Amino acid sequence: MKKTPEMLFYHNPRCSKSRDALTLARGAGLEPEVIEYLNAPPDLAELKRLRGILGIPARDMIRTHEEAWAKTGLDAATSSDEEIFKAVVKDPIILQRPIIVRDGKRAVIARPAELIKDLLTF
Repeated sequence: MKKTPEMLFYHNPRCSKSRDALTLARGAGLEPEVIEYLNAPPDLAELKRLRGILGIPARDMIRTHEEAWAKTGLDAATSSDEEIFKAVVKDPIILQRPIIVRDGKRAVIARPAELIKDLLTF
């Protein structure tokens, strides 16, 4: 497999959707740069960059059903992007996964994992 540093993969190895998407990428002959974001959480600047590439509001980047989200006391519908991202920096488990970025220009949250197929070709 060829190493594909132009594909970043924000991964949680305990998540089946994340594992499935990584398997799809590798099955296509790609070896993404894997970032286990629970061990190396993105900072505010990286979260803002990801939001820009994804083209979605910050609230769509979080897992509102996580207990950690409930503990933030924030409301996804009314909280600012800044408030949401600060909560993610504090407790990255609330970040949706997996987030895959291709060439720094295209990205998806691969839920379902098959959404990664849009990023497998140039």
